[in-house]
Amino acid sequence: MNAQARPAGPVLRPMQEDDLDAVMEVELRAYSFPWTRGIFQDCLRAGYPGRILEVDDGLVGYGMLSLAADEAHVLNVCVDPLVQSRGHGRRLLRELVRVARQRGAVRVFLEVRPSNAPAIALYHSEGFNEIGRRPRYYPTDNGREDALVMAMELVDEDIARMPPL
Repeated sequence: MNAQARPAGPVLRPMQEDDLDAVMEVELRAYSFPWTRGIFQDCLRAGYPGRILEVDDGLVGYGMLSLAADEAHVLNVCVDPLVQSRGHGRRLLRELVRVARQRGAVRVFLEVRPSNAPAIALYHSEGFNEIGRRPRYYPTDNGREDALVMAMELVDEDIARMPPL
């Protein structure tokens, strides 16, 4: 047996600049208005935690998070359209929330297109709530689309496990 064999199942790891060719392949497949390579480079150079999700045949998704003071902002969560609806987005989102909590954030924000029902359902199921809208935030083929702003409060896990008084 090869000692260098990859572990079975999905692997989450920090994003590196060397990953950007594969990231851009997925980004271009997934979005009509994708991020540029430069945006990803700027995020990494600024020290934003990015995560890569790999399975046996390579990169299937990624996420990017910014942190400032006690708040985190999910900037991008993307799963290759060829392998969506397999739990990869949930795994990435949970990892970004874990990183936010680990680095002292008390709340996490994100924006999502109102037309992206699967993402909204995922975010709701993970504890995010809609807190507002950003008018004309996203480009579309026919103009602009609002963004739903969602947030989740990060509760100390020890407090969350305490029984009610």
